[in-house]
Amino acid sequence: MAKYELKLPSMGESVAEATITNWLKKVGDPIEAEETIAEVATDKVDSEVPCDVSGIVAEILFKVDEVVKVGQVMAIIETENDAEIEAENGNEDEAENGNEDEAENEAKNLTQQIAEIKETLAAPIDFSSSERFYSPLVKNIAKKEGITLNELNHIQGTGLNNRVTKDDILGYLAHRTQKTSIFATPTSSFVEGDDRIEMSRMGKIIAEHMTMSKQTSAHVQSFTEVDVTRVWQWRNKVKKAFEAREGEKITFTPIFMEAVAKALVDFPMMNISVEGNTIIKKKHINIGMATALPDGNLIVPVIKNADALNLRGMAKTVNDLARRARAGQLKPDEVKDGTYTVTNIGSFGTLFGTPIINQPQVGILAIGAICKVPSVIETPEGDVVGIRYKMMLSHSYDHRVVNGALGGMFVQRVAEYLEKWDMNRNI
Repeated sequence: MAKYELKLPSMGESVAEATITNWLKKVGDPIEAEETIAEVATDKVDSEVPCDVSGIVAEILFKVDEVVKVGQVMAIIETENDAEIEAENGNEDEAENGNEDEAENEAKNLTQQIAEIKETLAAPIDFSSSERFYSPLVKNIAKKEGITLNELNHIQGTGLNNRVTKDDILGYLAHRTQKTSIFATPTSSFVEGDDRIEMSRMGKIIAEHMTMSKQTSAHVQSFTEVDVTRVWQWRNKVKKAFEAREGEKITFTPIFMEAVAKALVDFPMMNISVEGNTIIKKKHINIGMATALPDGNLIVPVIKNADALNLRGMAKTVNDLARRARAGQLKPDEVKDGTYTVTNIGSFGTLFGTPIINQPQVGILAIGAICKVPSVIETPEGDVVGIRYKMMLSHSYDHRVVNGALGGMFVQRVAEYLEKWDMNRNI
């Protein structure tokens, strides 16, 4: 019998490895071509790995929770079809060569970057480029402690003519050390009766991504209250007919997504990302839809080209992505390339919040719970008090590139689209 090397296939752009979460076959089991042999998880999505050939599982080379790189052999399959093996292995050899070349280039780039960093750190400080005077003692302390010239220039001096003294630089060093210790991971005491719960793989990834986002973007928020009485009444009017015709429900989420897509068309500078000192204005409007999973984690499937969908198409896309997200059936490409994110925190009864931006995007909108409240209504005869359906929109945006005017106008435009909803609209 011939032996076939089953390798981890490409899991989508920018995905280099995956973690084995479950083997559906064991050594000695028969397997058919296209039958799933293993379940894996990447930093983006969980997925299944099908077997390319029919045969018997001869070897399993990785255990559950071990990490496999794309192109690595996961298992050996014994099969009787030699011609198929040669064709498959031939194609994979070409792919493997490509992966090896790419890995080699990445290794060279990394080595070069490390060398540049070491060279920068080892280079002496050029005090001649500073107009500020520093005593030989201060210079020696700066060199010994690795203080950069930029740091020195920002130390407030208490000496003659605002010169930096020995006490000034030592005080700065103490403050810098204290600041570093504040951000270090604290240890906590453990007493009898406490439970230690290991964070899940996805939980760790979310924690790292959210922490990185807070360190990267200057978060600021704008809030606005929205009267969605017209939306509430319109949905009640059409939901039964829609479900009878389409076989699925129409929720508020696609309505909100449509309003956001329209606002992004109106304000394209909210549909951007930041790369260093460069702003990248996105061609497509791809809205991420934060979705809670049964295990308490979160995933963000992406509605591609959201501005091109009518409301019926939006409803079907939202329902499909949410259903498959909760079932763990999303594909890697369905959770990438988002340009803006919406999170419906109102589904948990939350009124408003301050969501964290999903990098490298520059904005995220949190939609609060719809509440029935007494409200002042303006009429030609005067103001009256009536019952209205209202909710809060919470807009977090990156103040490095989005000022308060743009951030505020954007969320207000979303509110306008919802408040002026056409009660006679067909779907």
